[in-house]
Amino acid sequence: MHHRTVGELMTRNVVRAPCEMPFKEIVELLAEHDVTAVPVVDGSGRPIGVVSEGDLLRKSSGQADPSGRVPIPHLEAWERAKTEGTRAEELMSAPAVCARPEWSVVEAARLMAVQGVKRLPVVDETDKLLGIISRGDLLRIFLRHDDAIREEIEQDVLRRTMRLAPSAVTVEVREGEVTLRGSVEARSLVPIIERLCRSVDGVVSVAAHIAPGTDDTHGPATAT
Repeated sequence: MHHRTVGELMTRNVVRAPCEMPFKEIVELLAEHDVTAVPVVDGSGRPIGVVSEGDLLRKSSGQADPSGRVPIPHLEAWERAKTEGTRAEELMSAPAVCARPEWSVVEAARLMAVQGVKRLPVVDETDKLLGIISRGDLLRIFLRHDDAIREEIEQDVLRRTMRLAPSAVTVEVREGEVTLRGSVEARSLVPIIERLCRSVDGVVSVAAHIAPGTDDTHGPATAT
């Protein structure tokens, strides 16, 4: 099975900010390119952080409300430093949480979830910036056509991997939801088939209505 990689899904023409870029130029850069965040790079093109709209808005949130209706929030020292920052390296969230181009969608999604970030700069083995991948990029695998998903399951999962006859299990795919019907020789094969189908790019869910010929999930009874 072919799983799409970060390198295939990422945006290659990356809008980036030099570490010394002033606050106002960063705001202009985001507006000009209609993006919500950009990697901050050093002189060698290596990402050292990411500056987002959220980082920039700390500048406003740390100021007093002219109406006096909203009190100034309590800020930690690092947050206070950001409200006073004027350049990208002072405003960014650091260090940069990065991905590699050979990673799978699952690896990138898990890192985003663990780190609580919306995007990952993608770097090569020397940490040079190659691209950037966002949550929206990862979701593009779910735009695959149902026919493509069905063909991959039939050919790669059931035929080549599981060595099943074409008549053993039928596959129906609607809006990425997979339904399997048929029979196999042993019960232990059913969860394997389900797991492999779920790993196919674009699959939303799997419902397996597969009857096993024998139950091989329990060992022989022990004599007492």
